[in-house]
Amino acid sequence: QVHLVQSGGGAVQTGGSLTLSCAATGSSPDTVCMAWFRQVPGKGRVNIARVNSDTNPNYHRSVKGRFTITKDNSKNILTLQMDSLKPEDSAMYYCVADSNRACTESLNGFWGQGTQVTVSS
Repeated sequence: QVHLVQSGGGAVQTGGSLTLSCAATGSSPDTVCMAWFRQVPGKGRVNIARVNSDTNPNYHRSVKGRFTITKDNSKNILTLQMDSLKPEDSAMYYCVADSNRACTESLNGFWGQGTQVTVSS
């Protein structure tokens, strides 16, 4: 069992930056892969960034070059640094932890409570 607590997010203007954090407690094998998803009303959740302990991070094309995901394995904290934000980045963001070592795009593990990011033009 894994418990995820998210922090950060909020409102910012276009071009600004925000940082999301996710603190994980519980079973380490269930946090071998961690990721950030986002969802806008009426659409499905999209895996925008993911990382495991063995490989380089993987980014969705919509955020590559602007967002950076990092995982502190010693503290089990996942961070998403979001730079050059655009209005289309506005969404509810979710932290996910999964035991899937392949850390694929589709994850069905444990989810954080979600945090809203709003980017105004």
